[in-house]
Amino acid sequence: MNPSIFQISVKPETHGEVGLPKRPVTQVQIDTLGLVGDYNRYRQKKKNNAPEMAVLIISTDVLGELNKEGWPVNPGDLGENLTVNNIDYSTICPGQKYSIGEVKIEISFICDPCTNLYALSYVGEKRGPKFIETTNNRRGWYARVLKEGSVSVGDSFLLI
Repeated sequence: MNPSIFQISVKPETHGEVGLPKRPVTQVQIDTLGLVGDYNRYRQKKKNNAPEMAVLIISTDVLGELNKEGWPVNPGDLGENLTVNNIDYSTICPGQKYSIGEVKIEISFICDPCTNLYALSYVGEKRGPKFIETTNNRRGWYARVLKEGSVSVGDSFLLI
């Protein structure tokens, strides 16, 4: 099977909350700043809307691994926008370009885990450092948007 979008996740700006976990939607518009309706405080306030951080992508195989290791991670929990199935996370690397629905992206760099993950109900302050260690190199990949458009659940995630 070809890789495809398993889940699209967004979270609007919510006063007093971090940008995760994100919630599923079936379709979204993506522009050069990211998913319309999704708020990423780190990218917008600290990085001045850095285009190389427009979209965060993870694969279902990583979520499955984390679950097997005892972390009940759901799609959207790690702050990712697009959860992709039928792809090996370890094959994704900077510079790769993908076509998704009407959108084209380029992988920028791996996302480092941060203390915002402590907000997850199964992590918290006590387990936070262990979870950050566990998700190191497995929190997802940032990507820049090369072509804006619409993406829907089930769309192919094709290497260009």
